[in-house]
Amino acid sequence: MSDQLPHSGLIRTSFRALALSAFALCALASLANAQPEDRLENTRVVENPPLLEIIRPARPREEARMAAPEGVPAPAAEAALDLNVTYTSGKIWNPAEQRYDAVKLRSYQGKGVNPDAPYVSPTISILPGETIRMTLHNQLPPDPSCIKEGKDVNIPHCFNGTNLHTHGLWVNPAGNGDNVLISINPGVSFQYEYKVPSDHPAGTFWYHTHRHGSTALQVASGMAGALVIRGTRYPSQESNGDIDTLLAPTNTQPFIERLLVMQQIQYACRDAQGKIKTNADGSYKCDPDDVGGIEGYDQFGPGTWPASGRYTSINGQVLPTFGGARAGQIEHWRVIHGGVRDTINLQFRKLKEGGRSPALLTAAQHNAYVQENCTGPALPQYLIAADGLTTKAVIKTNVAVYQPAYRWDTLMVFPQAGVYCVIDDAAPPSASVEQAPPSRQLLGLVTVDPGHPVPRDITAYLTSELVAAAKVNMPDSIQSRVASDLRDGLKLTKFVPHADIKDNEVTGTQELRFNIDVNKSPAEFQVNGKPYDPGRIDRVLTLGGVDEWTLKSDFVSHPFHIHVNPFQIVKILDPNGKDVSTADAVDSIDAPDPQYRALKGVWKDTLWVKNLVPPGKLPGQYTLVVRTRYQRYIGDFVLHCHILDHEDQGMMQNVRIALPDGGGSKSHGHH
Repeated sequence: MSDQLPHSGLIRTSFRALALSAFALCALASLANAQPEDRLENTRVVENPPLLEIIRPARPREEARMAAPEGVPAPAAEAALDLNVTYTSGKIWNPAEQRYDAVKLRSYQGKGVNPDAPYVSPTISILPGETIRMTLHNQLPPDPSCIKEGKDVNIPHCFNGTNLHTHGLWVNPAGNGDNVLISINPGVSFQYEYKVPSDHPAGTFWYHTHRHGSTALQVASGMAGALVIRGTRYPSQESNGDIDTLLAPTNTQPFIERLLVMQQIQYACRDAQGKIKTNADGSYKCDPDDVGGIEGYDQFGPGTWPASGRYTSINGQVLPTFGGARAGQIEHWRVIHGGVRDTINLQFRKLKEGGRSPALLTAAQHNAYVQENCTGPALPQYLIAADGLTTKAVIKTNVAVYQPAYRWDTLMVFPQAGVYCVIDDAAPPSASVEQAPPSRQLLGLVTVDPGHPVPRDITAYLTSELVAAAKVNMPDSIQSRVASDLRDGLKLTKFVPHADIKDNEVTGTQELRFNIDVNKSPAEFQVNGKPYDPGRIDRVLTLGGVDEWTLKSDFVSHPFHIHVNPFQIVKILDPNGKDVSTADAVDSIDAPDPQYRALKGVWKDTLWVKNLVPPGKLPGQYTLVVRTRYQRYIGDFVLHCHILDHEDQGMMQNVRIALPDGGGSKSHGHH
């Protein structure tokens, strides 16, 4: 049987099937230079990505829903699904030309993929304790570079070879588990098996291709999708639970859920000589008869994304409109940065009355448009989970910084009816890999219908509504504790999935330094002074051990990501030794940068390692200290920079978790 999971308020009805509300249509039509019928025809609406069909054995209905009291899970199930890797012909809206560009890109395809947005992968939704068998069918054309030996592995290659990584999942990295050290070549099918532990945290994760040599090219083509682990475990006096149980719909709050995959699909059209076609300003050009694609690493590198004039897409749509919002409605936004390299600084501002239409904007005109029209105060965003892992307390911010691979779960309240701008805001140069101040970009619009009145103090309103939800959704034994925590600074103590790592738990240390040696030709991408070598195990760590890691970058900034086990942030020191990860810290060495504030004690799987300037100029190196436990799983996996063209070119290491030998060292085999 096909058995999709309940979505805890997830919008399952297609906005496309509904028609925008009368209020929303009037709001859009009121934009200057836009006739109502034109605005309706050209409005691209955001839908949650479709669920990948999962075939589950028949089970009693209540067991399938895991409707068990006090967090006792129902017996685990096995589920099977299929993904095809194939070239897909489609189209992407180009606002600068006011038309769709034809493209042909590598993509994941499965049952239910939206033909109008084929370049965002289907969502996988599962429960803790389930075993998921995913068969990947590589239907791409043959690629001779996949099987050639003796080549430099850090030169991008094997564009049609692939594999799969379940980013952030705590699962077995070996064999047919979350194994990224294999190549599924064209014409080959392979079945992954993810045995998700029954005590796995619920949260927002994602999956993407991870074949060394082609990762950036394939992810930039749209080969990425959301992976949500649904939480049904209630907190108790003895144990913590899943935040999903608090955010279950009530009579007064639906807690509508939006799932956003933000992508930066940098397609280009080429001339007869294979050169990227450009406009006079250097932005990418596609003529009406062209078909865009991503077929080379000349489409990546410093400055290429902003120079390309392409637009960040949301669930496969460019400059879309979100409908279905109401004033006073609390919405749970699960947001994933599924792009390759460029930072996104997400912000929401109300569009001024009579603001002009964003139609016909070129990428270069967005900054001026936002300054002129998106003039409302920045809405507060209430962050409740980092990289899928619930935080100890809500983090309130006016701009959420998304580095590549980051996820933030956010509670949003739109206080008034009207139209709101979704903005990629400007940020200090040090917050981006480009080391240059990015220009603002309009990402989309949210149309908000009249609803509940919201007082000026949105935080007080949110607190009151969450306390009311706790009284409805929480078991009697824990209800008063959860409500008390919420009143005390929106604490989420009973929903944190991992215990703090104490000083006396630490059994070892690790050091990591990113670097790009620009004195070599070509430039060499390094971790601890060496480029990636697939035959070398760079770190052997002990199962059951707890390490404290010190992370630094010697040249520009890089997002650190390690597979399997998440880490807890201990401190983040600026170049002067000031800890900028505290709740009230201000990181302002070159300009105020909000991205590290309140991260002390937060659990993550990806973290920006910041360096203000290249070496030899001003002191600019940050020092990040994190701790991690090595639990349950042995085997080989990787750590790397999640600027994926850096990873493909060598900024990666092999890591092995080994059994202890009983004598204070690591076991090297049965001898």
